[in-house]
Amino acid sequence: MQGTAAATAAWVIAKHVIDHHEPFFAPIAAVIALNARLGERGLNALRLLLGVVLGIVAGELATLALGGGYGALALATFAAMGVAQAAGGARITIAQAAAGAILTVAVADGHAGPDRLVDAMIGAGVALVFSQLLFAPETVALLRRAEASALAEMADGLELTARSLERDDDELGERALSRLRHLRDRLAELGRTREASDRVAHRSAVWRSQRKPLVQENENAGHLDLLGGSCLMLARAAAAADPPERDKLAPRVRELAGALDELAREPGDRPTRQRAADRSLDVARGLVNADAEPGSLNDAAILSVRMVAADVMVFAGVDAGQAKAAVREGTAELEVPDPPSAPRLPFKSRRLG
Repeated sequence: MQGTAAATAAWVIAKHVIDHHEPFFAPIAAVIALNARLGERGLNALRLLLGVVLGIVAGELATLALGGGYGALALATFAAMGVAQAAGGARITIAQAAAGAILTVAVADGHAGPDRLVDAMIGAGVALVFSQLLFAPETVALLRRAEASALAEMADGLELTARSLERDDDELGERALSRLRHLRDRLAELGRTREASDRVAHRSAVWRSQRKPLVQENENAGHLDLLGGSCLMLARAAAAADPPERDKLAPRVRELAGALDELAREPGDRPTRQRAADRSLDVARGLVNADAEPGSLNDAAILSVRMVAADVMVFAGVDAGQAKAAVREGTAELEVPDPPSAPRLPFKSRRLG
């Protein structure tokens, strides 16, 4: 809907305000600029505009030097793509540089360049208004959606691990390991979202004054890398434990999976975070006096459970030192602070990010 509205607005401006007879590129530029992940659309618009400018300049210079024809087309395309590559190499910039050069040389013997540049500026401008002002993504909400996706993947992996321990099923254990190995894709997406959210907070006039909640949530999200690694380590260690120890570990692993699943449903809710921390603390308390030969596979499995419990507590908002002490001693009572609140745009009644 945003893309359609932006394309229509760009066409109306180019057709009736600027009075272009065939403003075909203005709506195309608006749609292409908005065709990116939330948090990256403003940058996408600027990259598109840079590519168009490079392409038109290369096309005009090639036409001036060679007078048109396939030689000018080849030279303009090569030069535009080369400069775009040297300017950062974003795919949209390279593609638009090539398209700009080709159209400038091929359409009306190079005379279409100025109109195309104006159209590109209109389309990119409309896209910037949509992405940076009217529909600027709510950065904390954007980040929490990525967190929820990663947490859900961890919960599924630990649930499969618990079932494999209960049934002594190595095939289920392999499925759990495979699920948790693929978690790196979710964490990579989370990393991209963290970077995009930070860019939005720095560059958007709407969110620049409300960066504090994002900084706090970004630090929180960064801990999910450690939690994901701990979950994978737990799945591997539990699979190598002795059968009697597997039976003891299964309910504790399932409890951690339940805590993660609850967090995935509402990662920004304080009561949810408190329950997750309390459930993890209960798991840790049950392992305070667990006996296993130091250095054995059983000992590694117990340590892995404790590590996951501590990492869940830290993500929930517990101080890292306090979480480690709680896991080690099992006597503390944890108090989770209020998570960062997601700010809202003054002219929005609901979240559109």
